[in-house]
Amino acid sequence: MSGHEAARLDEARAWLRQDPDPETRDELAGIITRAGSGDAAAIADLEDRFATRLAFGTAGLRGELAAGSNRMNRVLVAQAAAGFAAYLSEKAAPGTVPAVVIGYDGRKNSRVFATDSAEIFAGAGLRAILLPRLLPTPVLAFAVRHLGADAGVMVTASHNPPNDNGYKVYLGGADAGSQIVAPADAEIAAHIERVAEQGDVLGIPRSTVYATAGEDIVDAYVAATAAVAPAPLGTAGLRWVYTAMHGVGWDTFSRILGAAGYPAPWTVSEQRDPDPTFRTVSFPNPEEPGAMDLAFAKARTLGAELVIANDPDADRLAVGIPDPSAEGGWRRLTGNEVGLLLGWRAARAATAAGPAAPGTSLACSLVSSPALRAIAERYGLDFHETLTGFKWISRAPGIAFGFEEALGYLVNPETVRDKDGISAAIALLGLAAEARGRDATIADLLDELAREIGSYASGQVSIRVEDVSVIAQIMAALRQDPPAAFGESAVAVVEDLLTAGGDAPAGDVLRYRLADGSRVIVRPSGTEPKLKVYLDVRAESAEAARTAVAGLDASIRELLARLS
Repeated sequence: MSGHEAARLDEARAWLRQDPDPETRDELAGIITRAGSGDAAAIADLEDRFATRLAFGTAGLRGELAAGSNRMNRVLVAQAAAGFAAYLSEKAAPGTVPAVVIGYDGRKNSRVFATDSAEIFAGAGLRAILLPRLLPTPVLAFAVRHLGADAGVMVTASHNPPNDNGYKVYLGGADAGSQIVAPADAEIAAHIERVAEQGDVLGIPRSTVYATAGEDIVDAYVAATAAVAPAPLGTAGLRWVYTAMHGVGWDTFSRILGAAGYPAPWTVSEQRDPDPTFRTVSFPNPEEPGAMDLAFAKARTLGAELVIANDPDADRLAVGIPDPSAEGGWRRLTGNEVGLLLGWRAARAATAAGPAAPGTSLACSLVSSPALRAIAERYGLDFHETLTGFKWISRAPGIAFGFEEALGYLVNPETVRDKDGISAAIALLGLAAEARGRDATIADLLDELAREIGSYASGQVSIRVEDVSVIAQIMAALRQDPPAAFGESAVAVVEDLLTAGGDAPAGDVLRYRLADGSRVIVRPSGTEPKLKVYLDVRAESAEAARTAVAGLDASIRELLARLS
């Protein structure tokens, strides 16, 4: 065994001594025993688990549940909670006690991580408030603002694979309940690192003297969300299907439906209740192929008009509509299609009584459809384009609505400054019911919007990798030798947002503006081992736009195949 391998073994033994979780302790003890006897696979496993720390990044922490500094576990969560507590105490005004709200979903260890956090926050002298039971992420985001808390933590991995979990951090006060951004993320990470360097989470002070919020916080969220779009005329006969994707959305959403006056849906019973194994889907993300198959099957059988899905923590919304040209007669709307419908709704609401208040804006991430800008211009609203992620979108000045193409929508910024799949579902149901009242459908609404602003189409090419270094290699190759064209469309302008400067948001993003007005954007995913390419086209007709996207798609796939 080399000196490096021996040092890694000592590091693993030190981790084992402070691990309070019998499951991960037993797991790690077995690996240490095998590594100590020279087992090459065990030695490599330790290297993977301890060569680095799980990065405190885009959404706090997120990763696979297992022992080690590069995994999600009780040691890492204790370090994160203690570091975050130190940050909040450092930033608190003299004589004040910071308050932090903690929520959790139905994934494995979510409640354990939340309880550990509450005890550590309380042990640090903070006012810790644990939500009363497993709840959607938007309820936690709501609670931060509703309670006037200084911060919030949501234990969730959203739509990640079953054996993942995460630690999502929000700030109150001037941040208005949004997710953390720089410099707070780096400052919190530095505090966490100092706790980790002490090497003993068992010595972190804890207290069971923390508050557990009452059901009134859920009642308040239900009331606020039902008010987003009370059921209009034409709602009573609406036939629709809902799936919670094995997550925590149904209990809260069903109450809101009743309060808002919408008819109850048929539910996909196999996916309605929380299940940390996500047993009916290979990947619990409504964007993934096959994830909505059970919902579409039920819709076909029962003659539904609409399918609505939330992801497991209910911060995303997916929508399906009948489409005779699609396989099985149903298709999922893209995130851009839903976002543009909801943006159109927000623009009309903002100008219903006359010109909108100065500064009222629509916002979306830079990889989302440029058609939202067209809607903003059509209705005299400001428009803001941000980096990907709702920590940026939610901070757009004067925001009335924001979205990103990855099924995230912010429709109620005065109460939730984050994506919220439940309030977005209520807003979408309102649109569907209003259309139904005049014998129109969601598909008809998309056609009406195209007549107002023109025909836009979007596409996405996504490649998942086992080795994330492949993504860096592809990005480097594209920077070193930029493509001159995609298919028959020449590249007019190349923008590297790592070095763009000016008003452009900075990030690891390559944006190609094509001579025909189309746009191609390439970026690594911030939460998954994926490279994503976004395609956007405006054309004279919907058919021409779809044809142009298909051509770009084929060209991009050919290019990526060569580079990878």
